[in-house]
Amino acid sequence: MDMKLELVPLPVSDVDAAKAFYADRLGFTVDVDVAPAPGIRVVQVTPPGSGCSIGFGTGLPVYGGTPGSVRGLHLVVADIEAARTELLGRGVEVGEVTDAGGGVLYAGLQDPDGNSLVLQQMPWRTGDAF
Repeated sequence: MDMKLELVPLPVSDVDAAKAFYADRLGFTVDVDVAPAPGIRVVQVTPPGSGCSIGFGTGLPVYGGTPGSVRGLHLVVADIEAARTELLGRGVEVGEVTDAGGGVLYAGLQDPDGNSLVLQQMPWRTGDAF
């Protein structure tokens, strides 16, 4: 049985600020931004090249978590130094690159609520394996 992870709900305190961060700063595509009923808003953003999106919004139980409580969403990149430099140029605070061993590299960042993400580069994830 095949399964695809397609959406990770992310608790945020300000939907517009989160949308601006993920779209304008990180460069994610805004796939959905709808208000299907009074008090409900659904926003879905996707990293370039990813099959999995992040969703946030208001008025639905799935968005009821504590803003800033998500840790370690991995954004896998082919070239961590280039990705870090680009994000720094967009005004994103990105930590220094660290080597976890075996050539695996990480650099951390946070969204406006403190949800944490990490850039990750793995040497075997190149070409068709990326």
